[in-house]
Amino acid sequence: MKNKYIAELIGTFVLVFGGCGSAVIAGDYIGFHGVALAFGLTLLTMAYAIGPISGCHINPAVTVGLWVNKKIDTKDVPGYIVAQIIGGILAAAVLLLILKGLPGGYDASAQGFAANGYGEHSPKKFSLGVGFITEVVLTFFLVFTVLGATDIKAPVGFAGIPIGLVLVLIHLVGIPVTNTSVNPARSISQAVFVGGWAISQLWLFIVAPIIGAITAAIVYRITR
Repeated sequence: MKNKYIAELIGTFVLVFGGCGSAVIAGDYIGFHGVALAFGLTLLTMAYAIGPISGCHINPAVTVGLWVNKKIDTKDVPGYIVAQIIGGILAAAVLLLILKGLPGGYDASAQGFAANGYGEHSPKKFSLGVGFITEVVLTFFLVFTVLGATDIKAPVGFAGIPIGLVLVLIHLVGIPVTNTSVNPARSISQAVFVGGWAISQLWLFIVAPIIGAITAAIVYRITR
């Protein structure tokens, strides 16, 4: 496996472990504001840690957005996405192992495991349609920011800061609606272990982020 794929695997592992871990382990202490910060700060740190190696996509939607803008070779897209999904699943597996150490254990399917959902499985019971729109719009924000911050005309060396901060904003808005995905690898990683309803609703958290990413890429090309 090429170094950049390994970097994407590690980066996605850290993102899912840090973001989802903060929700399921420390959520009662830090609230959703803390979880939003955890996701944003994790992405920011990974941007500087693995950015020079792989570009730090750690999100299939970002990879697709960059591919549409011809910032990544077509031959690398499958490797990036597979590495991201594997990294996310490994992180979720380690998180579940830790949670099993709680007194009385932990049931991912019963307790949610920070999986993304709509309807009865939305934190505030938002509908499928609202969840879909929210994920498209918030992914648009993320990918548009990535494209702008990494543009050749952008200040060199600062891309990780706006990208990390916009992910904080995205989670502040999105957590009450869907638990915030904007990242199919993050959604797949949790759904695999929750099963049932999480698997049946997973399509939204793959399709909506990809639509948001492609839309952002097209709009950025027009704007640029």
